[in-house]
Formats: sequence, C-alpha cells, structure tokens
Amino acid sequence: MIVFQNVCKQYKTNIGLDNVNVKINKGDFVFLVGPSGAGKSTFIKLILKEIEADSGSIKVNGNEITNLSNRKIPKLRRSTGIVFQDFRLLPKMTVYENVAFAMEIIHMSSRAIRRQVPQVLSLVGISNKANKYPDELSAGEQQRVAIARAIVNNPTVLIADEPTGNLDPDTAWEIMRLLEQINLRGTTIVMVTHAKDIVDRMGKRVIVIEKGKIVRDDVGAYGLSEEPLKHTGMYKGGIFENHV
Repeated sequence: MIVFQNVCKQYKTNIGLDNVNVKINKGDFVFLVGPSGAGKSTFIKLILKEIEADSGSIKVNGNEITNLSNRKIPKLRRSTGIVFQDFRLLPKMTVYENVAFAMEIIHMSSRAIRRQVPQVLSLVGISNKANKYPDELSAGEQQRVAIARAIVNNPTVLIADEPTGNLDPDTAWEIMRLLEQINLRGTTIVMVTHAKDIVDRMGKRVIVIEKGKIVRDDVGAYGLSEEPLKHTGMYKGGIFENHV
C-alpha cells in the first residue's frame, strides 16, 4: 500500500527523514507520532508528492511515485483523502456543496454526485445538516463534513493530520470512532497526532519518528515499549521483515 525504502529528505537547516524504511499495508490503521519537527509532516508530504525525496523509493498502491510526472500527480492524490485539524471547509458552500465539490473537481457526473453525496453524509452522521453552512455547525460537525469530503471519492488511503486537535475530548472520541468505522470498511488510515490518550486507548499500530528516524514501529501505546526496538526492518502484520 505505502512503502518507503531508504528514503532521505534533507532541508537547509535540518533533516526531514533519514534513511526511512517502512511498510503500511492495505487496511492498516497507523498513528504517526513524535515531537514537533521530527519528520511527520515530511512523511505525509512525500506520500502526497508535495515535496521530493532526495533519495530512496516510495510506492503508493504499488506504484513508484518518486519519479512520477506532474501530469500523473492528480491521479495519485485522488486515491488519497486528507483531513486537517482546521477543517478547511468552503464557508460560502453548504455541507452538501462542500462534499459535492470534491467530486466536481474530478469531473464526476451529476448523477454520481446525487447518488454518492447523500450516502457519505449518512455514513458520517450528518444527513440532517446537508443544507447548513459551516458557520452553522459545531466543530465536531465541521470535522464530519471534512471527513465526508475526504472519503466521497472512495480513496484507498485517508491521511488525518491532527483531526481531533480542535475538538473537546468527547467530540474527539466520536471522530475517532468514525475513523475506525471507515477503516473497518477497508480504507487505510494514517493519522498524525499528539493526542497520547487517544493513541494509548486505541491500541493500533504506532510509528514513532524522532529526528527524521523511525525509532519505534509496533502495536500499542504512545510511549516506548519495554521490548527492544526493531526500527531497522519492515513492519508487516505485527512482525518485522528485513528489506533487501
């Protein structure tokens, strides 16, 4: 699904990623954690082809994207949904229009939009808000709209960048349950977060990045486990496989 092999990214003043090897399988739910400046944003931007790696190989959905031409980047991004901390909804569009817009920009038919948008609004639990504007919604409702927009085109991967950062604890857990439901339907989820309580309680796979290196990759809590670190290998289904 997503494979990094010996990926390096150097900025002028710091290291983004330093010889990173990691494999995220189809259907995984992965937390990407670490201190500010550790390399989490670099990791996400490389998946989206927003920046270029200095060296190494990156594959998404089995396709090598390291040398992907500019004309093929939109297709790559269509297979990847994105949810942000600050929602980024279009304020002058209704809930329905915000979600439909994601389909319009890839030239989906009006018929497909009329069929798909109500279905995804129902999935995220805001069918009754279709004609509301963003400023008429709570923060949790706005994030549900953002998630609906991110998944309306059936992406294989959903990247959630601090999706609970602007939410109260109860609403944050509602959003996490929704993301888990989406994951159970087959969507691979990569979630960047600083929310230790969420990571600890969810019991999902955790990738810890520090100073551009993966220092932990296993299932469990936010903090380091007592087991010896095995960050030099490729993680797959609870075990590590050395990559050649």
